[in-house]
Amino acid sequence: MRHYLQFSDFSREEYEYLFERAAKIKARLKAGELYQPLPGKVLGMIFEKSSTRTRVSFEAGMFQLGGHAMYMNSKDTQLGRGEPIEDVAKVMSRMVDIVMIRTFEQSIIERFAENSLVPVINGLTNEYHPCQIMADIFTYIEKFGAIEGKTVAWIGDSNNVSRTWLQAAKTFGFKLNLACPVGYDMTVLDGQTYGSDIFEIFRDPYQAARNADIVTTDVSVSMGFERETLQRKKDFLSYKVSEKLMLQAKANAVFMHCLPAHRGEEVDPEVIDGPQSIVWEEAENRMHTQKAVIEYLLLGRIED
Repeated sequence: MRHYLQFSDFSREEYEYLFERAAKIKARLKAGELYQPLPGKVLGMIFEKSSTRTRVSFEAGMFQLGGHAMYMNSKDTQLGRGEPIEDVAKVMSRMVDIVMIRTFEQSIIERFAENSLVPVINGLTNEYHPCQIMADIFTYIEKFGAIEGKTVAWIGDSNNVSRTWLQAAKTFGFKLNLACPVGYDMTVLDGQTYGSDIFEIFRDPYQAARNADIVTTDVSVSMGFERETLQRKKDFLSYKVSEKLMLQAKANAVFMHCLPAHRGEEVDPEVIDGPQSIVWEEAENRMHTQKAVIEYLLLGRIED
């Protein structure tokens, strides 16, 4: 039994397989072909953090695979009243076939997985967001081919998404340039070391974006940091992705954002709604890549 708790849980060879499966599953859906390899299977979804894309992509994806997705937030369960996560895992995993959790500390999902009888998928934690970066990389490969040797410029907060980009950089052999203010440097939590060919920190966002193939960002105030809103907005004023900043990247560079976006704060409307933006394809591909992960965790490799 496998879990998908952070990006480094899968090898590059496994991702190549999963991207191939995601492309086939997506093509079948676009062609109107019914593909339901998981009849009678149930995906249990626990949300301790709110979401639009995560819920819709998992729920719609599981339905399209022939299964059922069960939504639960902490208010609907005994988690909200202090039941140990270990107990929830032991009970829930006897009733469903696979679990997706969107929660706070990574330790919560790891404790759940240790006590689960079924595969567990990370729908987002404070530390990692593997499903998002899997979709991002699939989107780039789908449009431009291999991401190996490319440069990704992350402009803004060193959060769970940028930390997952770093894991992906090591897996796929591309470089991550991180532009952030002093005091917001990335804390690498997985015990890995990264050379300058993989990871480099910049204070100047324009320098970080120079000759980049992908420019990406996120909100400056992530969930859980609302008390720091005023200070963070002040600190990240000069880290907005603008048309001027995009000119530093390659002419064919693309803009990505995990959404939701705050236009005029971390990105200008002209960028996110402009011709270099692929955020909508990126958002849609969450569903297709997650379907491939669910299929893989439940059925293993499929050759068809």
